[in-house]
Amino acid sequence: MEKIFKKLNRFFYGKWNIAVLDLERGRWINEASSRNIAYFKAENANGRHILMKPFKEKECFYLLIDDLDRSIILKHHHENGSWKAGRMVIETSPGNFQVWIHSANALSINDKKYWLQKLCSDPGAHPNGRWGRCPGFRNRKEIYRNSKNQYPLCKLIWVDWKYQANIPKPFSSQTRNVQSKPV
Repeated sequence: MEKIFKKLNRFFYGKWNIAVLDLERGRWINEASSRNIAYFKAENANGRHILMKPFKEKECFYLLIDDLDRSIILKHHHENGSWKAGRMVIETSPGNFQVWIHSANALSINDKKYWLQKLCSDPGAHPNGRWGRCPGFRNRKEIYRNSKNQYPLCKLIWVDWKYQANIPKPFSSQTRNVQSKPV
């Protein structure tokens, strides 16, 4: 678990939060530190969700694409046998994924909405202040509980902290017929 936290810390440049979500009591934010792992594990075992996101001032450089299947992952985030730059891929339940993209340029909420639609994200997932599932913890959604009363482990599939993605600005109605490369 400490290795996962180190990788997350590198991806978010040390500027991220972790939160505990209780569906009845709400969400509380904690320091993203490996010394708190036991606490997060206990909260997760008690039915709470463990979530993460970059600090508010860094959110404009990160895009969270949610509720993707393997075919969409391969279509938009994988190329020539490798993952595209600046990605972190998390399997949140069997065959269901979240992808974080670290952008080289700041993205507005409208930019994010555009790219979430283009990249086939969950249409109900608004990009403002969006939390993602933290790998290494169980997805405690009731629909994923199996016959043995167990919940799936959120798995870190890939993380690239060395590079950032070049996400083009969305086209406006004033833009000429210029094509851009997919993100």
